[in-house]
Amino acid sequence: MVENLPPTGATARANNGHAWQAETYAAADSRDLLALLFTAFVNANRDPKKPAMPYPEPGWRPGDPTPEESAAAAERDRAKARTAYEHITAQVLPGEG
Repeated sequence: MVENLPPTGATARANNGHAWQAETYAAADSRDLLALLFTAFVNANRDPKKPAMPYPEPGWRPGDPTPEESAAAAERDRAKARTAYEHITAQVLPGEG
């Protein structure tokens, strides 16, 4: 029954969690490649006395964490590392615990 539903329909989007199709992925890959090639061209033809241009990060894809999710995960990791450091310091250093 669902075999003939369109790949852009609501059922496919709900199943995938996003509306990206093969063409959208190809366009994003092409954009990333063009940015990479442009940066390589600029770096190859730059003044030797000037620093090289940094290579661009790839664009966002479905399934990648958003910047907000990345920042929240980094904050959780920092808090976890700080707690572990304080625990070790309390056991090793006198007067800290």
